[in-house]
Amino acid sequence: MLEKDLSKEPFFVNDASFYKSLFLLAIPIVLQNIITFGVIFADNLMVGRLGDDAISGLYMGTLLNTVLQIVVFGMESAALILSAQYWGRHDCERIKEVVSIGMRLTLGGTALLALAVMLFPRSIIAFLTPHPGIIEAGASYLQWVGISYLFFSMSEILIVAMRSVEIVRIGLINSMVAFVVNVLLNYLLIFGKCGLPALGVRGAALATVASRVIEFSIVLYFVLKVDKNLRLRLGDFLRWNKEIFHDFVKYGTPVLLGQVVWAFNNVWQNWTIGHLDAAASTAASITGMFDRFLWMGTWGVAAATAILVGKAIGAEQFGRVKQMARTMQTIFFGIGLLSALTVLCGCDSFLSFYELSPDAIAMARQFMMVLAVIIVGRCYQAPSLYGLVKAGGDTAFVFKNDSFWVFCWIIPISFLALHFHAAPWMVFAALLSDQITKCFVAVVKINSYNWMRNLTRK
Repeated sequence: MLEKDLSKEPFFVNDASFYKSLFLLAIPIVLQNIITFGVIFADNLMVGRLGDDAISGLYMGTLLNTVLQIVVFGMESAALILSAQYWGRHDCERIKEVVSIGMRLTLGGTALLALAVMLFPRSIIAFLTPHPGIIEAGASYLQWVGISYLFFSMSEILIVAMRSVEIVRIGLINSMVAFVVNVLLNYLLIFGKCGLPALGVRGAALATVASRVIEFSIVLYFVLKVDKNLRLRLGDFLRWNKEIFHDFVKYGTPVLLGQVVWAFNNVWQNWTIGHLDAAASTAASITGMFDRFLWMGTWGVAAATAILVGKAIGAEQFGRVKQMARTMQTIFFGIGLLSALTVLCGCDSFLSFYELSPDAIAMARQFMMVLAVIIVGRCYQAPSLYGLVKAGGDTAFVFKNDSFWVFCWIIPISFLALHFHAAPWMVFAALLSDQITKCFVAVVKINSYNWMRNLTRK
């Protein structure tokens, strides 16, 4: 039985337990994201004191970290979508099979990327920017940070396994420890304190590697020794189920391909910015940090929404899912307006943390004004499409939607802006303009409710 008569049901969710669950899931994820951002911000801020080339080099170097995160997130999303729906049926044996398959596939892809960045760091950075100082700094960072990719990917899959059964505190604990370790080692290794050599950008990379190893150790201990919901054991990582693998590939491939498209979009954006002047690269780096900070809260709520929506669909509560969809769209739009106001009011305060050239500061202010407009659309459509449509079972739509806007809109319009030597802020706006145009598609898709699909095997 899928539905009752919904004509008399409330338009929005009016059940206090939903908001309580959303809050209890979202807050630890938001705090984890903020702390994770704090680690990246500490790298950015400390390296920023070494000059414009150093901060731009770190920005280009961390682009590959972003690509890694995007690809790992694709695997995570596939695992979370399936696991959350099985959690709605309390089928933990299936969830263990999903986690085992997700871990193997993620490690395989991550190992290839780690090998590439450690062997060819200079070639990768030189592809993104022609400036020699930036290439030198970026390659120095990239060559050493690659080993951290393996530990990061394993940690993320385990954290997602816990999230799928509504345990979110381990991610927060993990991030708090990593933050302390990373910031301390950054200070010691970047500037050469307590008798250690001053390694500059390379010191930031080594600090990241150390924090990733500690993160993985903590989450593995929690999963194997503390968790009482899923009760994973080392032997469970050897599980293999042909049917679950088929489902993972069938529903996960569009998710992963969507992330690959988004990774390509990130590379394109950074290639485009990298071919402007050095001040533009620095301004984009600073604006990107502020954008990422604001995105942490939105993404935490989206992740919590995905868990609750997947669980409800697994339990075949489709009427409730429709109420969730209407409620969350309103919440996400409100978050977008609040984020835009934060950009407008907090721009100068955020820039005051950096020691930048006057040109870079002026350009960063222009980029921030563009961000204030773009962020309203992003905070509505991106978390709605992820937390509702993708988590609801329609994993192919977001891939198709992103592919269209990246290849048919972003690349052509930004290439023309670059070719005709448009002002840097106009190029920046062109690169992010899809965050507004996607809203029109999202409104129609989400409110059609044709994305609600139970993917579990009975």
